[in-house]
Amino acid sequence: MQSRNEQLMAEAVKYIPGGVNSPVRAFGSIGSCPRFIKRADGALLWDEDGQEYIDMIGSWGPMILGHHHPKVWEQVAKAGPMGLSFGAATAAEVEMAKLVCSLVPSVELVRMVNSGTEAVMSAIRVARGYTRRNKIIKFTGCYHGHSDGLLVKAGSGVMTAGVPDSLGVPEGCTSDTLSAVYNDLESVRAHFSRCGEEIAAVIVEPVAANMGVVEPEEGFLQGLREICDQYDALLIFDEVITGFRLGIDGAQGYYNVRPDLTTFGKIIGAGMPVGAYGGRREVMEVVAPLGGVYQAGTLSGNPVAMAAGMAQLNWLKDHPHSYETLNQRAAAFFDSIREMLTELKLPWQVNHVGSLGCLFFTGQTVHDYESAKTSDTKAYADYCNYMLTHGVYLAPAQFEAMFLSMAHSDAQLKQVLETMRAYFEQL
Repeated sequence: MQSRNEQLMAEAVKYIPGGVNSPVRAFGSIGSCPRFIKRADGALLWDEDGQEYIDMIGSWGPMILGHHHPKVWEQVAKAGPMGLSFGAATAAEVEMAKLVCSLVPSVELVRMVNSGTEAVMSAIRVARGYTRRNKIIKFTGCYHGHSDGLLVKAGSGVMTAGVPDSLGVPEGCTSDTLSAVYNDLESVRAHFSRCGEEIAAVIVEPVAANMGVVEPEEGFLQGLREICDQYDALLIFDEVITGFRLGIDGAQGYYNVRPDLTTFGKIIGAGMPVGAYGGRREVMEVVAPLGGVYQAGTLSGNPVAMAAGMAQLNWLKDHPHSYETLNQRAAAFFDSIREMLTELKLPWQVNHVGSLGCLFFTGQTVHDYESAKTSDTKAYADYCNYMLTHGVYLAPAQFEAMFLSMAHSDAQLKQVLETMRAYFEQL
């Protein structure tokens, strides 16, 4: 007899491409059926079959306070009855902008949008408009949303111009996108040496969190800042993952490197569909209606999303020690996995930064995309399916992060570790 999850998937594929509205939800890489989530609370999820899970994804990061946080829900409940959408200016937008600018020193002006993809797409347009240059540099393995110019493979070498990584993306859309190697400043310098006067910006995930989790090596982010300054190019930090997660001022505060532009994702909406981009005043003043870079959105600054986001960000601002507590708990959790692997003589690698982490099924140290790709995805699939069956909700893909939240209890994290040990020991 089919489970409720299986029944829903069978129905979904009739009406939705692949049965899902985002590819990773298909669970195809682990050969399993998607879990259709019915509700969530704190650090727990329940699917349509009634199975309870400890949630190690947190909606891919924004649920840093956990699900259904009372302060967030209180503000959403107040904002909703006032109206779901106006397509007009609201006081909440002003409050949110003021809050973001006060928390992130590099952001002097900020524009609300509806997703991380839209934020990045817009920030790159601003960089090109401000510098009057066309080329950008991104890093292989760093994901910046699905806009045409950023769906790019590196090709056979770092000097190769972008090749589209998706059908439907014309080569012309990626011809000005150059790919470099994460944690390799020489690959960046090579591009600038060849065509530095044409490069508008370098965009980087300050912590690469879409090839697993890969931390910037010492001096890498500082080096990018120096190279961009040398050639009058802009440095864009894609903090859709790290913004307000590594600390109240994100990765740029964590590593003490100030970008020219920053993009944020749904963490500023406490998980609701929202994003933002912002930066230096003189750069952001090229955005319409002040300048000639056009970007618009009827739903941008949605009043309910603003209420949710302000509740979460204000809570984080008012509890500055919460980050230290979360990061210490995360460090203990990921160190325990490392110790377990050593004890059981398993060669796999654990990377973590703050409350982000990843278990790579490879014996190699993972410091860039190529080393991440040495992971055994079949081994990960077996592991992930075991964990799901035993009540731990992990990303159904090797190259995604685990996100710990402030709602995870010591007992819940201990349960996750015990479930991991049970799986490892049976090997």
